[in-house]
Amino acid sequence: MSLIHQILALLVVVIWGTNFVFIHYGLEELPPFTFVALRFTLVALPLIFFLPKPKTSWLTLCGYGLFIGVGQFGLLFWAMAEDISAGLASLLVQMQAFFTVFLSAFFMKETITRTQLASMLICFSGLALVIFNTDESTTVTGVIIVLFAGFNWACGNLLVKRAQNVNLIAFLAWSSVFAVPPLLLMAWITESHIMINSVTSMSHTALLVLLWQVIGNTLIGYGLWNFLLNRYSTALVAPWALLVPVFGMVSSAILLSEPMPWWKLVAASLIVAGLATNLFFANSKKELLAHNQTN
Repeated sequence: MSLIHQILALLVVVIWGTNFVFIHYGLEELPPFTFVALRFTLVALPLIFFLPKPKTSWLTLCGYGLFIGVGQFGLLFWAMAEDISAGLASLLVQMQAFFTVFLSAFFMKETITRTQLASMLICFSGLALVIFNTDESTTVTGVIIVLFAGFNWACGNLLVKRAQNVNLIAFLAWSSVFAVPPLLLMAWITESHIMINSVTSMSHTALLVLLWQVIGNTLIGYGLWNFLLNRYSTALVAPWALLVPVFGMVSSAILLSEPMPWWKLVAASLIVAGLATNLFFANSKKELLAHNQTN
C-alpha cells in the first residue's frame, strides 16, 4: 500500500475505534434498533435523490445493506445495549478480518501467504486473550452476537469487492435503503413501547452522535474503507481493522472509565505486532517484485 493509502487506512481505524464511545453515548438515550434504523435512514436520505444508482446489481446493493446495516450494526448495537462493553465490543467485532480473508480465499480464490497467516495468528492470540478474560460487564450472549456481527461485516466486504468501479458514496446510500425496513421491523417488535418517545425526546448530544454515525462513521469511514478494498487485496486491507480495538479500548478507558488491566494491554500489543508483520512483509514483497521487474 502507498503511504497515502496507509494514512487513509489509519484514519478509518481511528474513526471506527473512537466511534464505540459515541455508540455508548447514543445508546444511553436511543434503543439499539431504533438508533441503527435512524442512522441508515439518514445515510440513504436525501442522497439517493441526488446520486444515481451505482452500476452494480440490485442483489449486491440489497445484500450489502442487509449484511452491514442489519447483520453488523443491528446486532452490534443490540449487544452493546446490555451485554458487552464498548471496549470489548470494539475488539471482538474485528474477527471480521479473519472471516474476510478466509471467505475471500474460498469464494474469490485470493491467495493467503504464510506470512499473512502467521500475522493473523499473532493477532488471533491477542483476540483470544480477551475472549478468555471476559468480566461481569460481558455475557456469553454478547460475545456470540458480536462475533456474528463480525461475520456479517466480512460478508459485506466481499460484496464490495464484487461491486468494483462504482461511486462508493452512492453505493452506501442506495444499499442503506435495504437496511431500513428490517431495522424498523426489529425496532417495532422489540422497542415499540419506547421507540417514538426516545426519538422525540432526543438531546442535542444524542443528535450529534447520530449525525456522526452518518457522516463520520458511515460516509467517511466506510467510503474510504471500500475505496481501499477496491484497490488492494482483501488480505492486505482487512488486517488494518485490527487496530480498531486499540483505539476503541483506549478511548473507552479515557472517556468511559473502562478498566485497562494487563491482559488488555498485552492483547492490544499482540494485535499491533500482527498487523505490523503483515504490512511490513506485504510491502517488502511488493518492493522486491518491482525491483526484479526493473532488472
